[in-house]
Amino acid sequence: MINHNLYSTELLDRKRLLGDAQADEFIRYVFSDPAKKKQLQDWMSGASGTLHLNLLQDAFPGFAFIDKATELPTWAQPRLMKTGAVFFARHSEIIMSLLGLLSLPYCYNAANGAMVLYLSELIRKQTTKRLFDTAVFVWEVMGPDAFSKDGSAFEEILKVRIMHAAVRYYTLQSGKWNDSWGLPINQEDMAGTNLSFSLIVIRGLRMLGYSVSQEDQAAFMHIWAVVGYLSGLDEDLIPENSKMAQQLDNAIKRRQFAVSAHGQELTGSLTAHILSVNKSKATANDILGLMRYLLGKEMADMLAINAPELPAYKLTLIKTLNLLRSFKPQGDAKQNYRAAYAAFKTQNPELAKRN
Repeated sequence: MINHNLYSTELLDRKRLLGDAQADEFIRYVFSDPAKKKQLQDWMSGASGTLHLNLLQDAFPGFAFIDKATELPTWAQPRLMKTGAVFFARHSEIIMSLLGLLSLPYCYNAANGAMVLYLSELIRKQTTKRLFDTAVFVWEVMGPDAFSKDGSAFEEILKVRIMHAAVRYYTLQSGKWNDSWGLPINQEDMAGTNLSFSLIVIRGLRMLGYSVSQEDQAAFMHIWAVVGYLSGLDEDLIPENSKMAQQLDNAIKRRQFAVSAHGQELTGSLTAHILSVNKSKATANDILGLMRYLLGKEMADMLAINAPELPAYKLTLIKTLNLLRSFKPQGDAKQNYRAAYAAFKTQNPELAKRN
């Protein structure tokens, strides 16, 4: 990865005008022919697996990003990725909760980038399905064997990469896009999203009282660095370490975070979903108060997350219990992952329809 001590305005301005050239070229080629478009749609909706990926490579030869979809970057460290997967398996339940309570609303603060989600209407009108698809993606790329020949990480990432290119294509064709927002799903926004699933999750865990070692943080973020690379993110927007990740996060936040009606509407759809599926004893004020705590008052106000401050005794209890959980015996990572994923599937029977 390229070493950048400073993410300049000039650099990020350029990145807002860049998408994913290889995937965008592929989409233009496929969408020019109804038969090819149908072929791609069939593949996108099919079951996961390495053989299934081979079908796409056979159907559309000559596209380097597809042919190399299973090649890790030269800087990838399989041992570190394994450590990151073990960390996820140990904390999978709370990490998945943090995606809804923190990571996604964090992204909605980026007013220009969030406009893509707003215009597509999918996250607003099909909130449950879209959040479910995001959760499945995370489960699939974070599994202990996700990047093995029997895993489905490579294919799931390629599907998202192609989907992003298709969204860029349709958004630009819609006539609703303002070029002052940058390119739909541009490099800067992709970098911010990757950080929200990695750096921001670690931040959330610590805010909830979990003890996260520097080794575990580096390992978890390394997996997401690999995911970012395979998703088409430019390497100079993939931080080498936590310090650089903080610098990039701060730069994007300074440039892109602003109050927006569409960011508030997206957040409203998200919180309505979270409250509707809540089966715990936590009240609506507890959940929204926890979101305000995790996001911070300024960001929560920007997103119109209105709730009383979470009582200090509840926050102390949460942190204490989570700190104790941090030191419990780890157990077998694969068993932990399988048990947690099985519980997720049980709670979401629509998963069976997906495969």
